[in-house]
Amino acid sequence: MHPASSVILFTTSSGLGYGLLFLLGIAVPTGLIPAERWLGLAAMGLALGAISLGLLASTFHLGHPERAWRALSQWRSSWLSREGVIAVITYVPAGIFAIGWVVFETAGDAWALAGLLAALGALITVVCTAMIYASLETIRQWHNRWVVPVYLAFALMTGALWLSVVLHLFGPGALWSDLLAAASVLLAWGLKLVYWRAVDGDTGTSTPESATGLAAFGKVRLLDPPHTQENYLMREMGFRIARKHADKLRRIALAVGFAATLIFSALAVLTSGWPAAERWLFFAEARHSVMLYYGARAA
Repeated sequence: MHPASSVILFTTSSGLGYGLLFLLGIAVPTGLIPAERWLGLAAMGLALGAISLGLLASTFHLGHPERAWRALSQWRSSWLSREGVIAVITYVPAGIFAIGWVVFETAGDAWALAGLLAALGALITVVCTAMIYASLETIRQWHNRWVVPVYLAFALMTGALWLSVVLHLFGPGALWSDLLAAASVLLAWGLKLVYWRAVDGDTGTSTPESATGLAAFGKVRLLDPPHTQENYLMREMGFRIARKHADKLRRIALAVGFAATLIFSALAVLTSGWPAAERWLFFAEARHSVMLYYGARAA
């Protein structure tokens, strides 16, 4: 598929924000992070800012962004709608938690409960984001059991890396946050390799014959193209990335995003471009089965 910049920004930015919010919602109430005003302003500002930027970017990919609010009404059947509903709800405990931390410099009692609820909302939102893609049976690269764990691991990784940076900027830092950042990088690295292996090992079972139900009559071929000119489906679903380019980008992503991040985890801010590279590949390597009707021999 053709990776839209808005979708890449949405998934990477919101993943970072929710990963950071998840960690803050747990670490501050439990005393791992002090409830200091300026630290809270920076940490919560970064988390909520990244979340808001990501959610705003998600509307740019809609045909009618002004109607984005209507998507919230389909929560019974749509993971996209569920994500939007949970994302909006999460702002409430996150805002209360931020007020307690920044204004009153406390994270006890009700403020602690708000932090824990914000962390839970962040976790559920990332799961819903991943399920938007994992639930699509027409794209085998996404209809994969590793998609949700990978999304969660990358949210944790980016959130942990930025948390480590913030703690070092506003204090002496914390050994646990540095260890968590390193461990989350290793976790995301391992899960991404497993995901790539699963995708590469699955050659797909959909063919023009199975898609049309005409397998009993032999090989199916197109007599005429479905359209006389390029349309949305061909631009969005028909994009193909050459295998040699994908392999090269994978190596670059692994080297810059994982190996370098482990070495320079204290300077994680310099590697913020990695999630976008990984997410670009996630979309670019996907092949929608609808392209079987446009001449593709497999999907």
